[in-house]
Amino acid sequence: MIESKDRSGYFGASDTDKIIGNWKTATFEKWWMQKIGINRDHFDNQYTSAGTHYEHRILESLGIPMELDKQIIIEDLRLRVNLDGNDTDTIYECKTYKHEKGFKLPKKYINQVQVQMFASEFRRSEIVAYGLVEGDYDNYFNPIDPERLQRFTVPYDEKWINEVYLPKLTYLAECLKEGRFP
Repeated sequence: MIESKDRSGYFGASDTDKIIGNWKTATFEKWWMQKIGINRDHFDNQYTSAGTHYEHRILESLGIPMELDKQIIIEDLRLRVNLDGNDTDTIYECKTYKHEKGFKLPKKYINQVQVQMFASEFRRSEIVAYGLVEGDYDNYFNPIDPERLQRFTVPYDEKWINEVYLPKLTYLAECLKEGRFP
C-alpha cells in the first residue's frame, strides 16, 4: 500500500492502458495533465479504499513469505512501478471486486502485470482477486475468506513489451521530460 497519491512525473504500471491507448481523447488529456503536474486530482471511494486496506491481509492469507510494497524506478523511461507483493521470483498483484458481481480477468490487469514483470525483471506473476461483500466495505478487519479468493497466473509476453509497450512508453517519456503534449 503505497501512501503517496502524487502521480506526476512518472508512469506507473496501472497507467498502461493510457500509454497504449488512444491519445486523442479528453480522458488522455486529463491524464497527461496529471503526469505533468498541472492536475492533481485523486479519485477515491469506499470501494477503492476497502481494496487498499485489505490488500496486505489478502496477500498474507496466501501463506507465502513475500515483500510488500516494493517500488522500482527506471528513470530514463520515467517508469515508477509499485508491486503489491513479491517473493524471490514472482509478483503478486492484488485486486478486489464486488463478490456478488463475480470476477472476469480484464486485459488491463494483464497488461499491468506485464509492465511489472518488465520493470522488476521477474518473469512470473499472479493476479490475486478477492471478492468483497457488503460488510467488508464498513469493516476492514473482517477475516479473509479463502472461498472468495481467485488466483490467475499471467505469463510474460516479451514480444508485447518490446513491440507494443516500449515504443509508446519511450516516446511519452521524452514528451514528459520536455514538458510537451504528445
